[in-house]
Amino acid sequence: MNKLSTTADTILACAHKLIANGGYNGFSYADIADVVGIRKPSIHHHFPSKAELVTTLVNRPREATRQGVANLQHSIAAPLDQLRTYIQYWKACIGDASAPFCVCALLASELPILPPEVAQEVLAYFRFLSGWLTSVLELGVQQGAIVLGQSPRVEAEAFMATVHGAMVSARVYGDTGMFGAIMDTQLARMAA
Repeated sequence: MNKLSTTADTILACAHKLIANGGYNGFSYADIADVVGIRKPSIHHHFPSKAELVTTLVNRPREATRQGVANLQHSIAAPLDQLRTYIQYWKACIGDASAPFCVCALLASELPILPPEVAQEVLAYFRFLSGWLTSVLELGVQQGAIVLGQSPRVEAEAFMATVHGAMVSARVYGDTGMFGAIMDTQLARMAA
């Protein structure tokens, strides 16, 4: 990896942590410069504006989610097992603090104040995730492996909201196991 991409990745990782701790307006390029140990013009070289920085930051989990979903669909046939694997991913991220909260969910709570290009990326992430979850639930119902009380689309939105709500609960209680307890219950309710 070349130095430019390493510096950009370091800036993005720092921005992610700062957003997780204070939201979109809770950090500046000066904060990143202090943490990373570079000058503000260096940050502007990689990301000319804060909106561009955060748009890039949000695009990464969306692309990673697309790739992860494609891998799941290729390697795991059973819809309920796909959901379990998705939940296991977040359990691991929350447990080891590598990604204790979805950056898109954090930014979604600030949607009214976000620059339009950032808001558009956040919305695209949620639409993609909702579409995938809907297709998994539809397949699970067709196979008789999943039982739903509402339409797959509504249940997908509820599942997605539960994932993000469980992240909040784990954070509020300072208990990483809280996420798993909530999500394992959710999965058990869906199993036929």
